[in-house]
Amino acid sequence: MKDIMRVIEELNHLKDVDTILDRVLYQARQLTNADAGSIFLLQDGHLHFSYVHNDTLFGKQGATKHIYTDFSLPVNDKSIVGYAALTGETLVIDDAYTLDPDLPYHFNSSFDRESGYATHSILTIPLKTLRGNRVGVLQLINAMDEQGQVRPFSEEDVNYAPFFANHASVAIERGVMTRELILRMMKMAEMRDPAETGAHVMRVGSYSAEIFHKIAITKGQDETEARRTKDIIRLAAMLHDVGKVGIPDSILKKPGKLTREEFDTIQWHTVYGAALFANTTSELDVLSRDIALHHHERWNGRGYPGKLPEDLSQADTICQRPLAGEEIPLAARICALADVYDALGSSRSYKEAWPEGKILELIRSERGEHFDPQVVDAFFEIYDTIQAIKAKFHDHTRS
Repeated sequence: MKDIMRVIEELNHLKDVDTILDRVLYQARQLTNADAGSIFLLQDGHLHFSYVHNDTLFGKQGATKHIYTDFSLPVNDKSIVGYAALTGETLVIDDAYTLDPDLPYHFNSSFDRESGYATHSILTIPLKTLRGNRVGVLQLINAMDEQGQVRPFSEEDVNYAPFFANHASVAIERGVMTRELILRMMKMAEMRDPAETGAHVMRVGSYSAEIFHKIAITKGQDETEARRTKDIIRLAAMLHDVGKVGIPDSILKKPGKLTREEFDTIQWHTVYGAALFANTTSELDVLSRDIALHHHERWNGRGYPGKLPEDLSQADTICQRPLAGEEIPLAARICALADVYDALGSSRSYKEAWPEGKILELIRSERGEHFDPQVVDAFFEIYDTIQAIKAKFHDHTRS
């Protein structure tokens, strides 16, 4: 019980819903010694697949691209998770392949057939806050004994896991609300610049988070610390272009090429965005400021806005001295690539979307010029995850 309460306290310090789901699923599996599990979140009357772990198939490092699998289920009594969400009941199944055929719900074995996995014991828990709000469903799969063999979930599992899940639901609900708040902020930017869609910022945030995580693990950073920073970078990167609210519509919505004067004006969106986080009170504020201000810097020192004076009223030109190399904050270097990759692959009023091969060729050619070499390398090392993110957060602006 002390361990459960300690983890719940840790959850209260996390901000992004994906990081919260990862921690909730990990801890629930630790409590029950479950090999695998997934979380479905309730949205618009459907259960949306939102997170997954599977030690047998994906290993201890997580599910990478599988986290971004995109599908949903109705809330009804036909599926196991749908039934749990509908009734609010915790379901304990000793063997999925010997379910009573007279039950209204049934086990869908398609994942097992496609992956070669063997699902047997299942513990399915509705996620409800202490106020009774339904958040989603937590499903744990294949409890393991000390010899590594699948066993049924024990009475202790059935007592403690729902207790933890109900308390964790509060953190999940808060994480969902935080993301929705940021998307609403970006909706204001979308009203000014149609390119700043919710799907675009979700993609850029997710690309940035996963690229950072790859770099951190490659460098041997502590996994807990890496995931904590990843949590913040995802949200901060979603706010990279929030400063565009200060740019005139005549420039943002111009269908043709910008004049030199217009381009000089639009560069100020980096400064306007950073100004929103000038009075930093948290690490999220710091990273949001760094990304907003510096995501158009270039590794070779030919970007903008560069090093600015403390008193911006004294700046008669946007670029005092361009930053270069590791002078540029790492989070901004990562977001620079994520933003360019997504922008090139999206249709705009003034351009068609580039073919994927052409985009990848440009990124390779700009390694060490526009982009930090380690960021480019990490991007290609997790390219399957990048593709999964792009598929999940699609919108009508993409080809």
